[in-house]
Amino acid sequence: MFPDLKGFVRPGSEEDKLARQLDFSRLPRHVAVIMDGNGRWAEKRHLPRIEGHRAGAKAVQEVVEACGHLGIKYITLYAFSKENWKRPKREVARLWKLLEDYLRKEDKQLIKNKIRLMVIGQMEDIPPSVLRELERVMDLTKACDRLTVVLALNYGGRTEIVDAVKKICAAGDIDPAGLDEDSFSRYLYTLRSPTPTS
Repeated sequence: MFPDLKGFVRPGSEEDKLARQLDFSRLPRHVAVIMDGNGRWAEKRHLPRIEGHRAGAKAVQEVVEACGHLGIKYITLYAFSKENWKRPKREVARLWKLLEDYLRKEDKQLIKNKIRLMVIGQMEDIPPSVLRELERVMDLTKACDRLTVVLALNYGGRTEIVDAVKKICAAGDIDPAGLDEDSFSRYLYTLRSPTPTS
């Protein structure tokens, strides 16, 4: 068994059996998770939607912990899209509050586990108190090197493309004929992390 799983996976458990089937040399360096369906999960159980988001946050914590133990270096969590602003204002406020509370409570755990936090997306639209916590925790964890958690907040794929094109135009020294996927990727939010599954 991969040595870092000792104490994380109970011997003889289903997880242990699954871990024994893994080829650890073929695990990706970067995985991405689209967080979706938490509200629907709660509604099916006749719970308030925020309870689904709390359950989703707990599941994310387990996934992040597993990634750390498996030796995966990056995980991107698509947590709040541009479209999420269309939800009821109360739900949106609670989502941001959930993130803010998590950052305040878990900052020491992130440092202890050597987990670095990064954010991609249009940060200027994030509520100020949440943005302060994000910046504080990113600064606290900037030297951590076991696992990098990238939160995609106020993120949209098309928005990322438009922002990249704006940066290219502002740079003014790009020959359109020489623009390819590699050169374009240098202007994306994801510049500082490897491509998921690589």
